[in-house]
Amino acid sequence: MKTYPILIALSLILLGGCGASRMTLEEQQAVAQKTNQNLDSRKFRINVDYMMPRRGGAKSVFGSYHVTIDDTVIDSYLPYFGVAYRVPYGVAKVLNFKDDIEEYADSGWNRGKRVIALSTDNDEDFLVYTITVYDNGTAEIQVRCRNREDIGYRGSIALEE
Repeated sequence: MKTYPILIALSLILLGGCGASRMTLEEQQAVAQKTNQNLDSRKFRINVDYMMPRRGGAKSVFGSYHVTIDDTVIDSYLPYFGVAYRVPYGVAKVLNFKDDIEEYADSGWNRGKRVIALSTDNDEDFLVYTITVYDNGTAEIQVRCRNREDIGYRGSIALEE
């Protein structure tokens, strides 16, 4: 019977520590506003820290993996794990390339997220990137390929100037 006060004290300590890392309302609004400005200008970078291949399980990734959109150009530097169905012999670009964007569609903000779909043909494969950006700055990227298995990534939008 004496364990109840100990459990209550322990749960209060744990609950108190959970709120310490949360952003204030002003910080959340600043992040949402900066994210919106970056997406509206079509000049943004998503830093990737997690990949989700179709096979083999999700993995954390370290390094400078990213997708950068600069108006009509995509700069993709992403790791890839998966099955290739038809690729050129020798050194392949996979998801490491810089090329023109063929189509770009932006859904606008809806329930705290914004979905951007774009396509490109990097001379090796036709790729469709579906980028979901949340108002807290986190992002998800789904890459559909014609000649490879699809793959997903998670990360955050770079907010610095």
